Amino acid sequence: MQITRASDYAVRVMIHLAGLPDRSTVRQSELSRATDVSGHFLSKVLQQLVRARLIRSQRGSGGGYALAVPANSISLLDVVQAMEGPVRLNQCIEEGPSCERKSWCPAHQVWAEAQAAIVQVLGRASMDGLASQASANLESRYRLHEKPIWITGVTPKAKEKRGLKDVPRA
Repeated sequence: MQITRASDYAVRVMIHLAGLPDRSTVRQSELSRATDVSGHFLSKVLQQLVRARLIRSQRGSGGGYALAVPANSISLLDVVQAMEGPVRLNQCIEEGPSCERKSWCPAHQVWAEAQAAIVQVLGRASMDGLASQASANLESRYRLHEKPIWITGVTPKAKEKRGLKDVPRA
């Protein structure tokens, strides 16, 4: 089982929107840049998210896309199901007479447990939690060189000639 590219892109969009200040709207071109999704494909993803009522679109000069509900009430499961439909690892998991073998098939219970685990994990990952993690990762990525770094092979005299100060090691 693999999540489709559309679902992956939808998750990127939702995390980005969840990380913005409340009531912010973002134009499609900005979403395309921020999520690294082509404009044409992004348009289809946004349409599905609007249909699922996870985001809203607003026309006009202050228009764009925004979350339709609070980020803490949107799970990763909600986004995936908006794009893919209900999670179904196997047709035998569906209610009713979906498979004549499910009453005695030894794999049926395994499929059911695996699906329940996927639903549980995706269901507890909220968009606001993922946006917070993304923000923390982005901030830490830009602080990689806050501590002084030593450039090997540059002697103190060469540093003086270049106007570089000797910085003590941390």
